[in-house]
Amino acid sequence: MSARAPYPLYAVLTLALHAQGLGRSPGEVTRPGIEDVYAAIERVGWVQIDTLQVVNRAQYLTLWSRLGAYDTSLLDKLLFDDGNTSPDNNRCLFEYWAHAACIIPLSLYPNFMPRMRGHRHGANKWVSNWLAQPEHQQLIARLSAAVRERGGSRPADFRTKKRAPGSWWNWDEAKIALEHLYNIGELAIANRENFQRIYDVRDRVLPSWVNREEPTEEEALKYLLEVSLRAFGVCAPNQVGDYLHLRSTQVKSLVAGLIADGTFVTIEAQLADGKAHELLAHRDHLALLEAAADGALRVRRTTFLNPFDSLFWARGRDRAMWNFHQKLECYVPAPERKWGYFCLPILDKRRLVGRFDPKLERKTGLLRLKALYLEPGIKPSDRLAASVARAMRDFMRFHDATDLVIERSDPAEFGAKLMAAM
Repeated sequence: MSARAPYPLYAVLTLALHAQGLGRSPGEVTRPGIEDVYAAIERVGWVQIDTLQVVNRAQYLTLWSRLGAYDTSLLDKLLFDDGNTSPDNNRCLFEYWAHAACIIPLSLYPNFMPRMRGHRHGANKWVSNWLAQPEHQQLIARLSAAVRERGGSRPADFRTKKRAPGSWWNWDEAKIALEHLYNIGELAIANRENFQRIYDVRDRVLPSWVNREEPTEEEALKYLLEVSLRAFGVCAPNQVGDYLHLRSTQVKSLVAGLIADGTFVTIEAQLADGKAHELLAHRDHLALLEAAADGALRVRRTTFLNPFDSLFWARGRDRAMWNFHQKLECYVPAPERKWGYFCLPILDKRRLVGRFDPKLERKTGLLRLKALYLEPGIKPSDRLAASVARAMRDFMRFHDATDLVIERSDPAEFGAKLMAAM
């Protein structure tokens, strides 16, 4: 237990945001370079990938939220190095399963190898049953040999039977086989074309410096849990595994061991309900927590977050710490949506103050806000409008948007003030 108890809410919010790289002033990195892009990913541990693109895809937005407008080709360069498969290629990142499909620093590669080994018999019952069929094992062997011979390959390069609609995303047999080879680490993602994966042999994709020595499952998971808590900054004991999308029961004993050896420190802190709660922080962050409590560390950033942002990966922490309910409604039938298809939360310093539902019209350069909301109790002040306008101008620059339209604002006063401040 830490000496100070309880920590005030503003201190744990400040730590959580700084741990995520969301605490700095928007102008601190004026021209983000490739080192800044890599450092932002390393700080959060891994960045979730998603296909939705009403604006830029989630992986690019996560970095914009922390860096401001940057050249997205820098992320592609770090991840794919233009498809280079020589031993001295310049990749620093790889794609694999962490919280979901994620972009991960290659320095962490060995810690994901036990997870790859665990996929050999299938991640679930459906996959296990598919793998149990002799013809599927023959297909896997055939495709493995073909990729090894021909190099980078897409599922479309192999003609196989499509599955019935509704079964495993309607993938054909080649896609399932290639995904299995990727899941077990035999193949890796060498590049993407029109966002479609190009698979190649792992040892051609990974640069020669990458450590391929597999740790034990316990060693790997303990290390990844440390990365997770550092990235969270502070969370409840049963939320640490959420960063890796693991159930609390799967990591409970490891978390207890990390508390026992002093790596994880139990603190008492006030949350949004005004009550004191038991939380965890990494020992490396205790000095930052003290600085936040003393007012020496502050949050200065106003930015927008995508629905897949790692700030929201601890289930229930949005409500407990910010009194904010983050929900992606693109899979909710339109008449049942409360906020919109792809709402981006608005972070203003320590507070989550609202959200908006954007649509980028790429041909005309118009950024359309189909709806803009402030949270209950948030005043539509001139100061807030000016801060959001500054972030919106950078957001538009990032998307090459030249015009902004707000179709609906709640309250209407805030939409008018935002447009005036633009």
